[in-house]
Amino acid sequence: MPIGDPIVDLTVRACLALLFVTTGWHKARDLAGFRRIVGAYRILPASMLPAAALAAIGVELLVAIAILCPPFQTIGAAGMVILLALYATAIAVNLARGRRDIDCGCGGAPEQPLHAWLVVRNLILMVAAGATLVPIAARPLVWLDGLTLLGAVAVLAASWAAANRLLAAATDMRARYARHAEMLP
Repeated sequence: MPIGDPIVDLTVRACLALLFVTTGWHKARDLAGFRRIVGAYRILPASMLPAAALAAIGVELLVAIAILCPPFQTIGAAGMVILLALYATAIAVNLARGRRDIDCGCGGAPEQPLHAWLVVRNLILMVAAGATLVPIAARPLVWLDGLTLLGAVAVLAASWAAANRLLAAATDMRARYARHAEMLP
């Protein structure tokens, strides 16, 4: 039984596609840097790093396109869930190892060291991608739906960027506080 509204579904798909395109693009722009980040996780052998970095970027861009194309939406959503699960696992493994000082490699600026919040964030994104698999109620879309879609994507993208900046600022402030505390007698 269809339960989802098409504009909510389109908003989630558009936001996920935008996220994966921007992170994939960021990683592709600095392929050597991304390769170093993948290596810093110490999960894959060095010989696999170039292929793994390229594969991650390629799959991110492919699922971003697929989730927007009706014949491939299920594959796109499933691919996003799998990628996010792999990323969350890699982060969790390194957190368990006590390795919090490496960049998450999530793509985009500013850089973020590993933190449990990144695992939670990926789980939330996995739920969002999975939610696009819910059957959608058929209804005609009107011009106001287009405006709603654009506004929602803009607000969610700005909120995502602001949250990333705040997390980076909090990490920077903790590091400054720790350095300052070390200087005190």
